Amino acid sequence: MKTLGVLLLFAMLGGAQNAVPPAPAAPAPDENQLLSQAVQEAGNSPVDFIRALEKHLAQFPNSPRRAEIERALVKAAFETKDHRRVIEYGERVLKREPDDVQVLDRVIRALLAGDSPEAAAQALAHAKHYEDLLGAMRIQTPPGHMSAAEWQDEVDKGVGHVVSCEARATGNLGKTGDAIALARRAYETYPSAEAARELGRWLVRAGKDEEALVPYADAFAIPDPRNTDADRAKDRADLGDLYRKIHGSEKGLGDLMLDAYDRTTGLLAARRLRLRGDDQNAHAANVMDFTLSSVDGAKLAVASLKGKAVVFDFWATWCGPCRMQHPLYEQVKQRFHDSPDVVFLSIATDDERGLVAPFLKENHWGQQVYYEDGLSRVLGITSIPTTIVLDRHGDVISRMNGFVPERFVDMLTDRIHDALRN
Repeated sequence: MKTLGVLLLFAMLGGAQNAVPPAPAAPAPDENQLLSQAVQEAGNSPVDFIRALEKHLAQFPNSPRRAEIERALVKAAFETKDHRRVIEYGERVLKREPDDVQVLDRVIRALLAGDSPEAAAQALAHAKHYEDLLGAMRIQTPPGHMSAAEWQDEVDKGVGHVVSCEARATGNLGKTGDAIALARRAYETYPSAEAARELGRWLVRAGKDEEALVPYADAFAIPDPRNTDADRAKDRADLGDLYRKIHGSEKGLGDLMLDAYDRTTGLLAARRLRLRGDDQNAHAANVMDFTLSSVDGAKLAVASLKGKAVVFDFWATWCGPCRMQHPLYEQVKQRFHDSPDVVFLSIATDDERGLVAPFLKENHWGQQVYYEDGLSRVLGITSIPTTIVLDRHGDVISRMNGFVPERFVDMLTDRIHDALRN
């Protein structure tokens, strides 16, 4: 009988023909399984989440999910205020996707958390690219869920923010006069606490303390939902310190702050009026105030339909259930084909309006289709497909979120009859 040692030696050398083969090794864990396990073990801790993802990348440096993981690392690092990691992983993401505005913004903020000339120059380059991207967005058709005024306001808000970042970076590079000019442009583009604060900062650096009091007061007083309580507390402290430095006490500071409140409130009101002048639906407080634009360029004042039952079908080209529901709508429309008191309005909610006309042609949908034009905001549309039925007075009498295929035709028919009776 062979000894155990001999058997082991034969096995290692491959010469033991009659030796029992070793048990097969367990398969290596799948990368996705390991990643899922690591994320689960990290729980809700962003610090542990970062550690788990970095460990995974070290283990799988050629992971096909590297881009996705590095993007997640940017977000987690931003939440933990880990500026070094935001910059490290953000730059990697931007190398692949230079037009990603969310990552651009996070990297710019992280770079400006310090004041080194190198970081400032890097932030300035990113900020100018960001501003170019926003300029291109300005001339685009508003997304389907936004009115023209809302879209203009959002773009202006973005430009105001990024130009404020340019002001900070430029000032950190020692160009105080240019920083003041940029901060003024930021505030004129979109009056915000951030832009006002930046203007005050660089006026002080330029030795213009008295002039800086006004933007510092504006930063404290202006209604700005992005301005936190901590921001306002610091604005108040900075304003008080500067005022006492100039005047020796805070006597008269209250008047300055009241003036700032009146000034900023009036400025924002004038801005809203100006934007509304460019938007036919800016004053719309209810559905009957809207004028809708059709795909072929026609206009429809919803108020002209008062006295009729109106059925709104909110859908989108990318919505599978909407396509399934379409022939059911056509059945309901056939039931009221001879009724002049029932109007069906097809409302496309696509953010990219250019997709709608080709979709209608390709799928042979022959009905008149209107763009959403901000209507979702007033009617509270949060999902599609959604069907809204108005009675003869223009009041919402029915809301159907989604649809039940086997019952939809009869349900909608009944609700239209209810609307006609009101």
